[in-house]
Amino acid sequence: MIDNNIGKKVLDKVSKECDKLKEFELKDSSEVDDSYKCFGDSNKLQLYSYHRSSCSFRVRIAFNLKGLDYEYKAVNLLKGEQYNPEFLKINPIGFVPALVDGDVVIADSFAILMYLEEKYPQHPLLPRDLEKRAINYQAANIVSASIQPLQNLAVLNYIEEKVGPDAKLAWAQKHIGKGFAALEKLLEKHAGKYATGDDVYLADVFLAPQVHGSVQRFNLDMTQYPTLSRVHEAYMQLPAFQNALPENQPDYPSS
Repeated sequence: MIDNNIGKKVLDKVSKECDKLKEFELKDSSEVDDSYKCFGDSNKLQLYSYHRSSCSFRVRIAFNLKGLDYEYKAVNLLKGEQYNPEFLKINPIGFVPALVDGDVVIADSFAILMYLEEKYPQHPLLPRDLEKRAINYQAANIVSASIQPLQNLAVLNYIEEKVGPDAKLAWAQKHIGKGFAALEKLLEKHAGKYATGDDVYLADVFLAPQVHGSVQRFNLDMTQYPTLSRVHEAYMQLPAFQNALPENQPDYPSS
């Protein structure tokens, strides 16, 4: 027969080891004791980003809102680094952003944001209210599906090649304006301090980079979009948004 004291010691040891393993299940990695971070910095979140990319901008805002530390991996789109074989192994379509989390690789801003939302629930990007959540999805999709793809670098380069350089700005302004008009109507009954109330959610994460880029890159007149202009002014008061701006990124040109 096994001595009761020995059996108790074994059970205690097993219980302690199980408690250590459970620490890996914590949502917030900052809660995990450093002594059990087996992979050190190699397990740090890595974001492949370009300072001017609005899609990368979205993810940087989310990182900041959730208080997540990450390694910035610059991909210069103007130099064509997105087509380097090493980057294409990470994202075969050659777009930024891309997220590497250990063995997990995700390449799409919407997918990355949903991944971060599930894994790191602090500062939720989605409200509990079902209607408000749907409005956030709708606003985010207007930006990500109906505006940004029509003004990205590949499309503008194609227009320049096939039509001429003067056509790029008019093209971008037309499609951004169409999307912004829809967003104005969508948000007029839902906006508070921010897009869908007085808390920052997913819609805001998508709107801030789009408005910023539309003004800075495409000289869009925002007077027609008072709601978007107002909430954007509010975003620019928030450190999470300020720190995600293109000019605050390590790959922003020094001159």
